[in-house]
Amino acid sequence: MKAGIIATELKLHAPFTMFGTATGIVIMAIFVHFSISREISSVFFWTLHPLHVLLSALVTTAMYRLHTGKGFLRTILIGYFGSIGIATLSDSLMPFTGEWLLDMPHRSIHLGFIEKWWLVNPLAFAGIAIGYLWPKTKVSHAGHVFLSTWASLFHILMAIGSSPDVATMVLIAFFLFLAVWIPCCTSDIVFPLLWINKKEGESA
Repeated sequence: MKAGIIATELKLHAPFTMFGTATGIVIMAIFVHFSISREISSVFFWTLHPLHVLLSALVTTAMYRLHTGKGFLRTILIGYFGSIGIATLSDSLMPFTGEWLLDMPHRSIHLGFIEKWWLVNPLAFAGIAIGYLWPKTKVSHAGHVFLSTWASLFHILMAIGSSPDVATMVLIAFFLFLAVWIPCCTSDIVFPLLWINKKEGESA
């Protein structure tokens, strides 16, 4: 039953993931073509990453709430670790892996829940509260995918030195896709449903 729910949700949200990746590629091409500074990319990253955490917490909590109404503290913990942990993986750790493999000159890991704890953590709890009280997922998941793509993209753009060649841009697009598809769908769908037992899933 649980595997069927996960497979259905992944299939329904696949178009959002593909379209989000496409928008990231377009934005990357624009920034590279016009040689937009790393400082601008930094501003965008530190705007989009906290918003990504907010949406991730909202969707993770909402997905859990849609399939079970039990466990207030459990819901908070799932919403927090499902957003902070996986958004950090998506926005920072996976992009940094690509930056390291491509030997980008300004590569660095930016951990928002530590570097800007006063912003990122409160937004995570705000997303949890919204998802708990208003458990909707489809629209907010689309927004989550876009934010994840763009946050990951600007993390990479902060690390780029000179204009990348075509092969490097293709590899960046590949890492963008992985950074969206695996962490976002895990956060929104797989992670919350892993904590739902069979009886709860059937009664939701």
